[in-house]
Amino acid sequence: MASVFNIFQDVSANRNNPKGLLVMTLFRIAHLLRQNIVSFVLLFPYFIFYRVFVEWFLCIELPWKTRVGEGFRIDHGQALVINDSTVFGSGCTVRNSTTIGNKKLKDGTYSRAPIFGNRVDVGANAVIIGPINIGDDSAIGAGAVVLKDVPAGHVAVGNPARIILRSL
Repeated sequence: MASVFNIFQDVSANRNNPKGLLVMTLFRIAHLLRQNIVSFVLLFPYFIFYRVFVEWFLCIELPWKTRVGEGFRIDHGQALVINDSTVFGSGCTVRNSTTIGNKKLKDGTYSRAPIFGNRVDVGANAVIIGPINIGDDSAIGAGAVVLKDVPAGHVAVGNPARIILRSL
């Protein structure tokens, strides 16, 4: 039932943003349906539709397994890539040309993906990779390459990212 409620939170977050609203509605439906193996098998064509439409036509990779809190906003969703094991808190915003994922380790395995707190704002063209935590009320600047934790209330800017206190 939480996912149904999340659709309404996403509507509010993506007001006047039809593409973000469409993607988040389709995502919430897919995420809800995947919770049960029977619905997943019976509605498998929906998952194919989601993958083809959202990833291929809208160019947004937001796998239905990704854990996304309510009120998620996609601004200018184009060339957005999010790893399926990424976790977002509530009220987060992600902008275009952003890559969020894991990294390949020396032993050939992959790290976990980033975990975001609540109300994190990610700028355009940011790269956030590895087993890192992004704290509540943080921001990632446009074009930042973030490879280490960002404490709550801070901003990561630059390449490689420098962490500075966020002035709200």
